[in-house]
Amino acid sequence: MSMEGTLLQTMGIVVTEASADRVVATMPVKGNTQPYGLLHGGASCVLAESLGSIGSALHAATYGKVAVGVDINATHHRAVRDGVVTGVATPIYLGRTTTSYEVVITDDRDKRVCTARITCQLIQSPRS
Repeated sequence: MSMEGTLLQTMGIVVTEASADRVVATMPVKGNTQPYGLLHGGASCVLAESLGSIGSALHAATYGKVAVGVDINATHHRAVRDGVVTGVATPIYLGRTTTSYEVVITDDRDKRVCTARITCQLIQSPRS
């Protein structure tokens, strides 16, 4: 699957590990900030939703389905001004019709920046 032209490419997100059991990616803070120069909370949500969706899609494929996000929530714990953040998504629940992932985002010092939860619905591919 090509990431060219996607939001992941635009935001500089690089996936380094991907399975239904664990998805890991990095994202630069630079270019993903709000006007005060801090990591934008929406950027953290994009990272979290991307990772949870990738894991969900890999799980959904075992049932011949695709994953679509239906809920995300995030708690922002600390500000980040520079460097790279790392997101790690691990499953909370992997079912036949829904999945839920916890995504922990940390900074370069391994301090927790954000904790998010994403739920996806598993559906038949609209292209089928």
